[in-house]
Amino acid sequence: MAFHGASRRVLSSLPSLSSRARYYPLLHLHSPISSSLFSTLNAQSQHEYLEFNPNQSSSLDEPSVLHQLSTLLPITHQISPPKQFDPTDSNKQVESVRAVDGFLMPDEKLRGVFLQKLKGIAVIEHALDNVGVDLTVDVVAQVVNRGCLGGEAMLVFFNWAIKKPNVAKHVHTYHIILKALGRRKFFNYMMQVLNDMRSRDISLDLETVSIVMDSFVRAGHVSKAIQVFRNLEEFGLDCDTECLNVLLQCLCRRSHVVAANSFLNSVKGKVRFNGTMYNIVIGGWSKYGRVGEMERTLEAMVADGFSPDSATFSYILEGLGRADQIDDAVEIFESMKGKGCMPDTSAYNAMISNFISVANIDECVKYFKSMSSNGCNPNVDTYTKLIAGFLKARKVADALEMFDEMLSRGFVPTMGTITSFMEPLCSYGPPYAAMMIYQKARKVGCRISLTAYKLLLMRLSRFGKCGMLLNIWDEMQECGYASDIEVYEYVISGLCNIGQLENAVLVMEESLRKGFCPSRLTYSKLSNKLLASNKLERAYKLYLKIKAARRFDKTQRIWRARGWHF
Repeated sequence: MAFHGASRRVLSSLPSLSSRARYYPLLHLHSPISSSLFSTLNAQSQHEYLEFNPNQSSSLDEPSVLHQLSTLLPITHQISPPKQFDPTDSNKQVESVRAVDGFLMPDEKLRGVFLQKLKGIAVIEHALDNVGVDLTVDVVAQVVNRGCLGGEAMLVFFNWAIKKPNVAKHVHTYHIILKALGRRKFFNYMMQVLNDMRSRDISLDLETVSIVMDSFVRAGHVSKAIQVFRNLEEFGLDCDTECLNVLLQCLCRRSHVVAANSFLNSVKGKVRFNGTMYNIVIGGWSKYGRVGEMERTLEAMVADGFSPDSATFSYILEGLGRADQIDDAVEIFESMKGKGCMPDTSAYNAMISNFISVANIDECVKYFKSMSSNGCNPNVDTYTKLIAGFLKARKVADALEMFDEMLSRGFVPTMGTITSFMEPLCSYGPPYAAMMIYQKARKVGCRISLTAYKLLLMRLSRFGKCGMLLNIWDEMQECGYASDIEVYEYVISGLCNIGQLENAVLVMEESLRKGFCPSRLTYSKLSNKLLASNKLERAYKLYLKIKAARRFDKTQRIWRARGWHF
């Protein structure tokens, strides 16, 4: 009874907490502690407890209530003896971390140090030393070019890496960090690196100037790029003709030809001019077909005593073609010999491009054949333009013949060139021509892009060529490309088209295990074929897996919408 009286006193001392308790009615009755302690109460005490009035007043305050509760419900404290410091614990911890991070790439391990938000440069450098990777210039480039490091983090890492013996303290090494900082618009840190190069007696070259100026121009800071040119003397360079050519090239390449022309006129008489400057500006105007501006720049060029060369005529021919003045371009091309300038490969390429733009393939072939008779050899651009023209006109046989001739001359196309050939071939007709381009390109050692692989898989899937599709899929994975949701959908669709439903289900289950949920169209196609084949149990099991995957995918989208990236 004394225990019952104490409990009643405790309960009667809670008037100040009544407003809080009414939001959680009888919550303590479901607690395992309350049920075990008060299970022996008689019916009378329970009746009194249920008739408790929370509005009654009491002289006890909250500390006294907590004191009585601690008396009724004591908590035992277990004091563990202090652990002595073991100097080998830190080494064991480092070894355990290395074992866990063994599957990461070297650049990922180094970037992971900055995810720990360590304070102080010395602490960060110590953590970088404990990563235990073989640091090379390529690893440094991967760290700063990939991921999402900030400007300060990139600079701290580079200053640590440049001290290592395997990283050469050469100007080309500094170009890596300059390009990375400029690409992400960390201009203050980029200029800080330039000052560090000057303090360490590392001479800047024209490539360094081009990287810095192009970074500003690409971000739209034309005035800052011009200011860099004016302040080149601070970095040990002169504002000479070569540096001015670099600035003009950066401006015209980024479509700031108006600023380039204005600045060229402003420095006239201060910097020694040459014909290359005028050619750069004429080339900038030719991209837009501004024939009048090209003529004015050409007149200024001749007035300064510089004769137009083959590059000048090539830009003029290209500009006339963009302005749809093909007849004027032909007239100027024919008059080049009379002006003492023999047409070169770039001039022929300009004429070929002009006739491709008006879909006149016969004239393209005519100019291509006249190149050899005039002692002018075609280059990679010549074959690329011709093949693109043939594919645009859907003359696939001529395109394949030209592609074979290009390979026989020893020209290896780039990854982007092969992809540009694949796009039209995979948009019409069967995939045989695209497969021929793919196989011949791989045979000469050309690397195929992931986009080209997806185009091939899409076309092979549509035509039901699953044998070739699976071979292309294996070769894609051998090249180091990971399969994504598009690749899995192409494979599943192709297997469904030829009736290999069991293999299609296996591929879909593999995609689900990797976290890729196929689209409803792909799943419906496979599910309907399973039902039509009376494979009800297989279709139902697949439905359950798809249902769970869609639930997880929806949850993941909600997480990412709230900024949680798991």
